[in-house]
Amino acid sequence: MNSPADAVAVITGQHVRAATPRGTIWLIELGDGRTVVAKPGQASQILAEAAGLRWLRVPGGPPLPRVYGYDDQWLISEYVPAGRTDRAASEQLGRELATMHLAGAATFGCAPPEGPHQAWIGTAPMANVTGARWPQWYAEHRVLRYLRIAADRGAVDAAGARAINRTCERIDELTGPDEPPARLHGDLWSGNVHAGADGRAWLLDPAAHGGHRETDLAMLALFGYANLDQLLAGYTDVAPLAPGWQQRVPLHQLFPLLVHAVLFGGGYGVRAAAAAQAASR
Repeated sequence: MNSPADAVAVITGQHVRAATPRGTIWLIELGDGRTVVAKPGQASQILAEAAGLRWLRVPGGPPLPRVYGYDDQWLISEYVPAGRTDRAASEQLGRELATMHLAGAATFGCAPPEGPHQAWIGTAPMANVTGARWPQWYAEHRVLRYLRIAADRGAVDAAGARAINRTCERIDELTGPDEPPARLHGDLWSGNVHAGADGRAWLLDPAAHGGHRETDLAMLALFGYANLDQLLAGYTDVAPLAPGWQQRVPLHQLFPLLVHAVLFGGGYGVRAAAAAQAASR
């Protein structure tokens, strides 16, 4: 692998003054005074993230880091210094998130423009396979796909698999009114909401695709976003949710729970089975 400093110099055309490791990424100080982020990855991961960051940046939507360039080993993007956010910032993020969702997508499961068919959610492969109707697409490509892998790895037991399969069999009656494809972040847990020094909440590390807007919101609830009530208040000011959305939260949480079962093991498999049972009540 090329060094981050060498990659950034080639991609940006700038002299590199300093390169500092920060966990899995590097902060690179450029000759023009900017600091950028160099993030390593596989070529398809880098292409998917770059395409997602660009696609999700819409007028009036949430702030996301600018992409400065990439090669097949490094993604170079804007550095967003950390700060603090408050409840008002969460309410503002809700309004911005609604605006991003309403920007829409060509179809369920579509990749961002120039994004790859084979994408990623975290370190788990995620195929961008399109579908005409959300219930069947979600069941096949976002639930059952990961259920099969998790069950093969022993992360979901037979009883749990039966519960999840039963929920998928009933999915048409559980999903509420039809909605057009939304422009999703796709991996919107609290760790991917970054408090910026500008006081705004920034979105990072997307697994962007066309989907159902309730999925992004359900993932925020699943992984403990601190000011969720304020975010939802801002969101529904712009884009009210369909009746019964609270009862559908466990259904939308099946996807991230099963991805986590694949990546981290059986505790998440137990939670996925419980979510399936809750969704079917």
